[in-house]
Amino acid sequence: MTFHRQRSDRRLLSAAAFFAVAVSLPLAQTRITPPKNRYTPAQDVELGQKAAQEVEQQLPLLRDDGIGSFMDRIGRRLVQVMPSEMEHREFRYSFKVINVREINAFALPGGPMFVNRGMIQAAKVEGEVAGVMAHELSHVILRHGTAAATKARPFEIGAIAGAIAGAIIGGDIGQAVGQGSQFGLGTYFLRYSREYEKQADLLGVQLMARAGYDPLDLMHMFQTIAKQGGGGVPQFMSDHPNPGNRETYIREEASHLRIEGQAGDSREFALAKDRLQSMPPAPTTEQVTRKGKQTPTRSGEPAPDARTIGTRVAPPSSRYKTYTEGNLFRVSVPDNWREVATSNSVKFVPDGAYGQVQGRTIFTHGLELGVLRNEIHSLQEATQEFIDGLSQSNPSLRATGQFQNTSLSARNGIAATLNNVSEVTGRGETVTVFTTLLRDGNLFYCIAVAPQDEYQGYQRSFQRVVQSIRLSD
Repeated sequence: MTFHRQRSDRRLLSAAAFFAVAVSLPLAQTRITPPKNRYTPAQDVELGQKAAQEVEQQLPLLRDDGIGSFMDRIGRRLVQVMPSEMEHREFRYSFKVINVREINAFALPGGPMFVNRGMIQAAKVEGEVAGVMAHELSHVILRHGTAAATKARPFEIGAIAGAIAGAIIGGDIGQAVGQGSQFGLGTYFLRYSREYEKQADLLGVQLMARAGYDPLDLMHMFQTIAKQGGGGVPQFMSDHPNPGNRETYIREEASHLRIEGQAGDSREFALAKDRLQSMPPAPTTEQVTRKGKQTPTRSGEPAPDARTIGTRVAPPSSRYKTYTEGNLFRVSVPDNWREVATSNSVKFVPDGAYGQVQGRTIFTHGLELGVLRNEIHSLQEATQEFIDGLSQSNPSLRATGQFQNTSLSARNGIAATLNNVSEVTGRGETVTVFTTLLRDGNLFYCIAVAPQDEYQGYQRSFQRVVQSIRLSD
């Protein structure tokens, strides 16, 4: 009798112990594996710090101790709960606010994070701010920026850092038809793939739960961002494309998570919101950029006057020279056009048609050739997405007809003709975009630009250049 009772008691104790262990274990959550990366964590830090310096020199930081303390508290809380296997002791985390109106945020390799003032003011609770920060922090932890660059061709660290900063300061990737662009590795670091976006969403909600925030607050912030876009694409979403079914999988992931404690100081959040409301309205990024063109440079010399660009430009030469870009392509261009390389792209422009303004190469005549990461794998869709990106930052850009099938380096290609009004000269300009897919699925593009009243004189040269392109990927 006693023996059986003891064994029964042991079974009950064993079951109770098992139940206690089961309760203490985390619920089933998605396992996230960082993608392959040929860069070292130390290189992430170097890249991020260099780009952050450029950002802080050219965008207005909100220097307020109260707001800074509020952001730092949230950021540190999230960093403390990151998975131990994803820790990188070299990383240098910082959390700063940019005093601009748009709802946006971004984080750089190795730790620097910047959140627009507009993002904080749009949030309804602290958890929504924490959700965006957890999402951005996840990109850093998973090293998505350098993982994406791993798929590109190798470039110097300094050039990559400059491209990152240029892509941030210039706005979206389509910032610069007629102004010069920062296409290239800047977009690899800041315009994430749908796969990486989903990883950042999932790890982000996991970090939120561990830090004591409601994971669904991230979903609520995405809903707010989507509404902010109206009929267009919000700036945040253009850099962070929706992987599809975002709300569904965030809800599903949240259902498997246990919120550890309770974070979110509603009083401090309310004080932060009130403090921001009492300040003068934040300018738009465009207003900041335009003002920057009129301010002196650090050396004390006045910034170049963009109005002089494109006023005296020699016609294309009838003689041509050959340019080779590593193992990617070869092209012939008029011999009076200069090569202006900007990381993962190169421009060919005549004298008088380009210049440096606030670190950006601006041009009104010539061509740009480059590569853009493509997650869609359809040439038609990738080209449309590319042109949509151009249109977001160039509201005057309009297509003049349907896409035309063409051949580019003996591959299926697309040609599209658009009209635009140059922000530099105020003149109408014609823009022709040529695209094709590389072997790895990425989009190779060529943009030809000239004022409308001069385009006919450039058209033959543009056609000859495009016909000479030979891809060797």
